[in-house]
Amino acid sequence: MLVRHLKRLFLYLLLLLTGMATLAPFLWMLSASFMYDGHASVYPPRFFPDHFTFSQYLNLFSRLNVGKYFFNSLFLAITITFISLFLNSMAGYAFAKYRFKGKNLLFNMLLSSMIIPAQVTMLPLFLMLKTMGLINTYLAIIIPGLANIFGIFLIRQYALSIPDSLIEAARMDGATDFQIYRKVILPLCMPILTTLAIFTFMTIWNDFLWPLIALTDNSMYTLPVALANLMQEHVRDPELMMAGSVITIIPVIIVFLALQKYYISGIMLGGVKE
Repeated sequence: MLVRHLKRLFLYLLLLLTGMATLAPFLWMLSASFMYDGHASVYPPRFFPDHFTFSQYLNLFSRLNVGKYFFNSLFLAITITFISLFLNSMAGYAFAKYRFKGKNLLFNMLLSSMIIPAQVTMLPLFLMLKTMGLINTYLAIIIPGLANIFGIFLIRQYALSIPDSLIEAARMDGATDFQIYRKVILPLCMPILTTLAIFTFMTIWNDFLWPLIALTDNSMYTLPVALANLMQEHVRDPELMMAGSVITIIPVIIVFLALQKYYISGIMLGGVKE
């Protein structure tokens, strides 16, 4: 009995130390954002500010116009998330429940494309969008994110667990294919859709490389790109950069906390095999 309690105590201590080590950089980032200029660079480092100040946040929004970049990122992340959920859910449902010639071959080809690094496709994607005249527009960011193989795969795996009898019953009641998708499939797929929404929002919100390539107008920059440019100009202002980093992670934390109850269930149920 004593050995069991000691093992449990050791496990709790290990988890506590691991959690503290994981959270320490984030807590220091938050603390440094409230420090005066130069206080985050002293040695030995200070984990808590001597005096709290909001001057770094005021500089970001008043002098450096970070609010505009924040709403640029928010607009793109929300738009792409909602449209991609609609398209991915339709494609995933079709691959799971419809029978058509070449379905398995097409799905396997889509899956095989997941091994190709995204950086490899950026050049041909850039040239295609340039030919269409979409470079330096938000469509250059929105169009490539409208559908992705991972989202189709995730929803397809989840939709396989939906009984065919529900779909057949809806058809017998006179429902059209789109009505079945909207009134039967979407409500049942809500856990996996929520999980995919978190993934998509976080991916678009944190994306740096593609917006840097596709957008050339400074006023259209997303928040990660804008903060990278500010880092070059204010490399000696770590407090300012920490404040910008805090602003960057706030929406992601809010989205995750609001939808976390669906997250684990969506991941677990999305692993149903055919």
